[in-house]
Amino acid sequence: MERHKKSKPLLHEFFAWLDSITVSDGSKLARAVSYARFEKKYLCRFLESPDVPINNNRAENAVQPFVIGRKNWLFSASVKGAEASAMLYSVAATACANGFSMEDYFTRLFLQSPGTLLLSW
Repeated sequence: MERHKKSKPLLHEFFAWLDSITVSDGSKLARAVSYARFEKKYLCRFLESPDVPINNNRAENAVQPFVIGRKNWLFSASVKGAEASAMLYSVAATACANGFSMEDYFTRLFLQSPGTLLLSW
């Protein structure tokens, strides 16, 4: 398996290096080294199964809109405005999750009678 051939030696070398260095207590580097050592079994888990992704890009990409939205929602002028924004965001996320173009989905949605279901399920 390619993961074992390429990644395992690098991880072994990385953790051997972590064990060999001395860092000042309380520094950011010390916290990073401590974190990596503590999380070693989780950081190496992708070697155990091909079903485990090598990175967490999918999770990061899924969370990104919420992080951006959270900053934007701080500027809602009222509770009702924030609720309306949240509802529209929910509809947009549902459209994307089901493979629809957001623009096309909203166009179809606003041309339909209230209560019309546009999703295939």
